[in-house]
Amino acid sequence: MPITVRLDVVLAERKVKSKDLAAHVGITEANLSLLKSGKVKGVRFSTLEAICDYLECQPGDILGFEKE
Repeated sequence: MPITVRLDVVLAERKVKSKDLAAHVGITEANLSLLKSGKVKGVRFSTLEAICDYLECQPGDILGFEKE
């Protein structure tokens, strides 16, 4: 899949626990885990906005594109 998710890297850099992010965003830890692993087919802009707001980052810090 050419879209890569670097959410786990950003969480580690900021020393934020997945549990805390999930609670702030309003999603389950299981869904956050799926997002971190890239096993989702899409993400709502409102969810992405809440993640970026909490982590004080840009969407490009979390998502990347790698040509196959």
